[in-house]
Amino acid sequence: MSFSALGLSEPLLRAVSAWHYESPTPIQASAIPAILRGGDVWASAHTGSGKTAAFALPILQRLSAEQRPGGRFVRALILVPTRELAAQVGESIRKYARYLPSPLKTLVVYGGVSINPQMMALGGGADILVATPGRLLDLLDHNALSLSAVSILVLDEADRLLDLGFNDELSRIIALLPPRRQSLLFSATFPPEVQSLATALLRNPVRLDVPTEPATKPEILQRAIEVDTPRRTQLLLHLIAENAWLSVLVFVATKYSTEHVAEKLRRAGIESAALHGELSQGARTQALADFKAGTVRVLVATDLAARGIDIVRLPVVVNYDLPRSAVDYTHRIGRTGRAGETGVAISFISAGTHAHFAQIEKLHALDLPREQIEGFEPVETEAPVSLVAPDGGGIKGHRKSKKDKLREAAARAAGTGDAPSASAASSSTPTSSAPRTTPPAPRQFPKASSQSITDKMPSPRSAWPRLR
Repeated sequence: MSFSALGLSEPLLRAVSAWHYESPTPIQASAIPAILRGGDVWASAHTGSGKTAAFALPILQRLSAEQRPGGRFVRALILVPTRELAAQVGESIRKYARYLPSPLKTLVVYGGVSINPQMMALGGGADILVATPGRLLDLLDHNALSLSAVSILVLDEADRLLDLGFNDELSRIIALLPPRRQSLLFSATFPPEVQSLATALLRNPVRLDVPTEPATKPEILQRAIEVDTPRRTQLLLHLIAENAWLSVLVFVATKYSTEHVAEKLRRAGIESAALHGELSQGARTQALADFKAGTVRVLVATDLAARGIDIVRLPVVVNYDLPRSAVDYTHRIGRTGRAGETGVAISFISAGTHAHFAQIEKLHALDLPREQIEGFEPVETEAPVSLVAPDGGGIKGHRKSKKDKLREAAARAAGTGDAPSASAASSSTPTSSAPRTTPPAPRQFPKASSQSITDKMPSPRSAWPRLR
């Protein structure tokens, strides 16, 4: 099938041809005609499936054929979970709109930067607004725009929006939209929260659950390499040098690790940058831009970069730390092997993460051989208890039960003198044949101060800062 068979206009066909799109992906082939017909759409669209073009192209065609209202109105609203995805979606829309006879005003707004330039840019409204929910509500509070003329609403990566706690924000935004509109919901997974949202948001939607066909699956060579935890950086340096990789995306578990590993790589002479949520938006944008331009060879990132970041011809992804959630494994490795390219995804496996990686393999129907690199053979043999599971909890079968912990505490007490001495016990304890008449005194544990308990308790949800 060709794009011309989907009912797209000539300017849009020129745009996809200019960007070397040869044929539509399954989600594009199904979604574009459905959206052009004007009905609501509920689509399953996994990473790398081409979903941005699936909703952007028909939206551009519909808006270019309609009259734009005056004032601070928005015609199409696209809500996304992260700043990076917002910027990427906006960039894609602009390139698809390149040959339209009448230009459409597309704006991208997100938090982490000054709101004033965004308010000024919204003067006169916008045809398409790509926004994160928190910043959109800030702009609405400042009366910078009106949603009363929105004719098309898109929730991109709806599961991620809800996972990041945007449920209340979405409810407030949807309440401000006109009831007569076209609503499009794209989600990689469909947990109960997404299904409830879809039921409340969509009217008689067209359900598109297009599985990725074997012919369109990305060609990603997946490898699992065993290495001791302290030697991961040295192994990473070895692999970069041996394979002459010019661009590597490395995923770690914490923001501290991004800075720590990037600094180690820089000391070894490899230009690297860190990407995590506590960087300013300018620093995040610059790190991504430098990585895409090739001035930074290695980008060390948290799962902030696991979804929605499109890096052309990225040859390799390295899971320096395994993802906390097994579902995120797919999103991480999906940064490589995009748009018909091949890629490599490497996971470092240490003694303490074998069980966790086995859970990842089980979820994704994988059975990867464990490799060892000469000179980096692991010496750690006893795996410590891992407390991380694919669903965020402990790995089944590897957590100590409450009874186990109580038994260990009693054993420690007996071995450290906290229990009564043997002579004292013999003088006061009945024989085994006699029934116990009084229960043993409970062991006294030291009491923590109220301050320390408070410090360890999570704050109530109402006190959380709004995510933007």
